[in-house]
Amino acid sequence: MSTSEAGPAPGARLSVCLFCGSSNSARPEYLEAAAEFGRTLAASDARLVYGGGGIGLMGAAAKAAHAAGGRVLGVMPEFLRRHEVIFDEVETVVVTNMHQRKMRMFEESDGFAIFPGGIGTLEEVIELLSWRRLDLHRKPIVFLNMDGFWEPLYGLLAHLSAEKVLPEWMPDTWRSVRAVAEVLPALHELHEAAASGPGFFGYANDGVAKHG
Repeated sequence: MSTSEAGPAPGARLSVCLFCGSSNSARPEYLEAAAEFGRTLAASDARLVYGGGGIGLMGAAAKAAHAAGGRVLGVMPEFLRRHEVIFDEVETVVVTNMHQRKMRMFEESDGFAIFPGGIGTLEEVIELLSWRRLDLHRKPIVFLNMDGFWEPLYGLLAHLSAEKVLPEWMPDTWRSVRAVAEVLPALHELHEAAASGPGFFGYANDGVAKHG
């Protein structure tokens, strides 16, 4: 990874990684939101990159995107094939472990949409934000904060910032939206801003401090 990884070139076909839950026990509104996002990506000729599962929000997004004629890439570690239902009607890459899965999803994607999910989704998000903190990437990150789902996480991050263990500019590196229709425009907006945004210790590409 390098700081040059800030998203697609102008006019390029977009690939969006979706981090989300893989349980059918999720609220129906969340499952429908994932399906709506899959359809939105297909209508925009953007490729969906996701964890390869065929159930939960993962499956809802992938099936909807595929049914709408969209491009979909699933990435599934070998050991999870025994535990999760793979949606095998789309292109799926099988890798050795979870680390390879996350890296492949990162490399294949121009930006990240974070939908409601459990501990796996949370782990993916924290790693993504950690890489951004270290200026290893500047790819856009957008949270779908339906019904305040991510408010506890925002509260924790605000606490870390108040305790001076997280840079105050970190919240500027992602967007939070409440409607599926806002996710893709927010990704595009963040991509445009990425090149001039703060890097490690709050410095931009020109070495000039952007904050405090």
